[in-house]
Amino acid sequence: MDFSYDFTNLHKKRYFFLSLLENHLFKFMEKNIEDTYLLTRIKAGDEGSFDTLFRKYYPALCAYGKKFIDLEDAEECAQETMLWLWENREALIIQTSLSSYLFTCIHHRIINKIHQREVKQRVETYFYEEMQSLINSDNLCLIKELTAHIHKAIEALPESYRNAFIMHRFKNMSYKEIAEALEISPKTVEYRIGQALKQLRIDLKDYLPLLPFLFYN
Repeated sequence: MDFSYDFTNLHKKRYFFLSLLENHLFKFMEKNIEDTYLLTRIKAGDEGSFDTLFRKYYPALCAYGKKFIDLEDAEECAQETMLWLWENREALIIQTSLSSYLFTCIHHRIINKIHQREVKQRVETYFYEEMQSLINSDNLCLIKELTAHIHKAIEALPESYRNAFIMHRFKNMSYKEIAEALEISPKTVEYRIGQALKQLRIDLKDYLPLLPFLFYN
């Protein structure tokens, strides 16, 4: 066997690998330097730099989001991520690369979007089942109208009230279980649910006779 030939071939592969690695590192550092410059300019309120950053990352953020949710929602999450970056530019503290930071941000928004969709589906299913037992099945339009009003009223609640209310009413969790999940006291859970019900009674006052299951569960 010709060992010199193998050694030469191995040397070439090693050189090729190191060249690729060096090129990759160079591009990575170049990208980080550019991002750092743009971020510095954005913090100073430079809209042009933000526009450059937006055009640089928006397509990639949309493509990432589309892996988990539909394109319209992915675009919304990407826009919200970039808008949040601009609106909070003066207080930004980024300890990773800007790229990692943006993808982490949109990942959390995607998770929230999926959670909201699941809750909406669960709520709508629950409302249909309950209301169909209270209202004549011919009144489908009324059922749809009520569902829309109820969902809107719940979404309008402060997040802390809404989460506690949904966990209790639609996930059948006890005050103790909610308290453990949210790392708060049962008294705080009781207060939040009470406040949620108080606000819902105001927002849904025209429909109260049809919604005993919502307030007296």
